[in-house]
Amino acid sequence: MKNNTSEYRFTIIVPVYNEQGNIRRLSDALSSYLPRCPYKACVLFVDDGSDDGSGTLIEKTCSENDDFFYLRFASNAGLSAAIKAGFDYAGSEYVGYMDADMQTSPEDFSLLLPYAGDYSMVTGIRAERHDNIFKRFQSRFANGFRRMMTHDGATDTGCPLKVFRTECARRIPMFKGMHRFFPALVLLQDGGSYRQVPVRHYHRLAGKSKFHLWNRLWGPLADCFAYRWMKSRYINYSVSRTDLMSEAE
Repeated sequence: MKNNTSEYRFTIIVPVYNEQGNIRRLSDALSSYLPRCPYKACVLFVDDGSDDGSGTLIEKTCSENDDFFYLRFASNAGLSAAIKAGFDYAGSEYVGYMDADMQTSPEDFSLLLPYAGDYSMVTGIRAERHDNIFKRFQSRFANGFRRMMTHDGATDTGCPLKVFRTECARRIPMFKGMHRFFPALVLLQDGGSYRQVPVRHYHRLAGKSKFHLWNRLWGPLADCFAYRWMKSRYINYSVSRTDLMSEAE
């Protein structure tokens, strides 16, 4: 898709839902990082129907930063939908995403990007998680069950810091909750591969987590069965010849 992001090599997607207290810190961190990013990069905020004023703050920060852009949903559609919209609208060669809660740093994209040319996806692993014991237990249990069901070998699919080749990201079948299965879904593609890289993790300083026992534990368990069904019906194809004219021609 040709749009402003096509002028960049890397687009950072930031899904946002009711993170008013973090927008200014997030904007400052991103604007500070972009000049040091290994690739020419921009930011694409996806406001997932926020009703706390986040949308207004996003529009303001985008008007103040030439490398910031936004999409704004008419109503809340969920994290997977926000990520998919970013994938759909990004025109850059590579695309990444991070959460708006500031528990990861955009600076750590520089740890992932060196591997982007060799893998379909590079994902972070939260090396030292700053979450409470109950939250870590839920995550560990859900990750273990997911690995057993998918055999993807991924350590921490909940880490909100990832980089994809954009063409690979767009081929991922997206349904609600499927963002937790990115490693497994990437491996379904012909030649699909991923690498895990340790990244930093921080305490949440503002706002509230959108995840709780149901959508962090029971929901993903049900999604594992949806993935197993999808895996048996996933379509791969490779075009050997065509007479379609390229856009450049």
